[in-house]
Amino acid sequence: MSGTLFKENKKKSISKKKIAIISSTIAVIVGIVGGKYYVDRQKLAVANENIQKISITIPQGSNTQSIAKILKDNGLIRNEFIFRITSKLEKKDSSYKAGVYLLSNGMNQDQIMKELISGGASNSDTKFTIPEGFELKQIAEKLSKQGIVNKEKFLSLTSKVSNFSSEYEFLKEVPQDSSLEGFLYPDTYEIYKGATEEEIIKKMLNNFNKIYTNEIKNKGKQIGLDTNKIITLASIIEREAKIDSERPMVSAVFHNRLKKNIMLESCATVQYILGERKEVLTYKDLKIKSEYNTYLNRGLPPSPIASPGIKSIMAAVDPANVDYLFFVANKDGSHTFTKTYEEHIKAQKNN
Repeated sequence: MSGTLFKENKKKSISKKKIAIISSTIAVIVGIVGGKYYVDRQKLAVANENIQKISITIPQGSNTQSIAKILKDNGLIRNEFIFRITSKLEKKDSSYKAGVYLLSNGMNQDQIMKELISGGASNSDTKFTIPEGFELKQIAEKLSKQGIVNKEKFLSLTSKVSNFSSEYEFLKEVPQDSSLEGFLYPDTYEIYKGATEEEIIKKMLNNFNKIYTNEIKNKGKQIGLDTNKIITLASIIEREAKIDSERPMVSAVFHNRLKKNIMLESCATVQYILGERKEVLTYKDLKIKSEYNTYLNRGLPPSPIASPGIKSIMAAVDPANVDYLFFVANKDGSHTFTKTYEEHIKAQKNN
């Protein structure tokens, strides 16, 4: 009887082992299938609808990791790691070429890799630089003179935020009937020859989207500024300050005035209305009726007056901890900051 029991226990033990082996095998198969499914999904095109052409530049000397980041930042691939590991496994790491590429978010990863191996339009690209503090009309004028855009078409497309707000989350916090003033990020751009006005505008908006981080947005919220107000204030700082180290101080003056409900009295806002940058504004200039005239209206203007750089944007949400209420420009481009009106008048006389 004990022998029979031993045989039965042995059979049960073997059965349990078989079950364990089968279960493990199934788990491995499921894992492999599931893993392959995940990888294949990550290689798919980012968009199935609302497909856009996107111009990117792969700089000389870029490795696979930096290329993957460029592609991800521009919304062209789903997963940087999958792109890198696929490149390594398929031995494509050394095959990608530098240059300017016109890709699409409707292309899958394999198609993008093929384009990058074929090479971009490096011999037919165009560069342009937008300086910090440029107004929209100046950008249009510069690009038109370089033969890059049709000025009227460019200004028409940028005349309303609503033309692009469905594609850019940050534009949803901006009045939809205002222009893109302030949101075409100042930088040096490389585009392929023949790029359309819309593609160029999107490239500049994409650049703004990269630098406008959640950190900046959250800092703004903490001090009561939404995206429109952050960039509006940053644009005034950009136009007022010439020395980077003074930007947080200029920002502090405006923040202190806003808190005390004192008019900002920024000459830059009047120059924006005039359409010219006069060195000395007249009393008549300061009395021009406009919602952008901060000598007549309290608070910030309704929208930005120029394209601010990252240092002015950071200064707008992180002002210096000072109690100055005035500043006056010195001949060397610096400013003298003061707390009282009497001190301000004295500083003016010294200039």
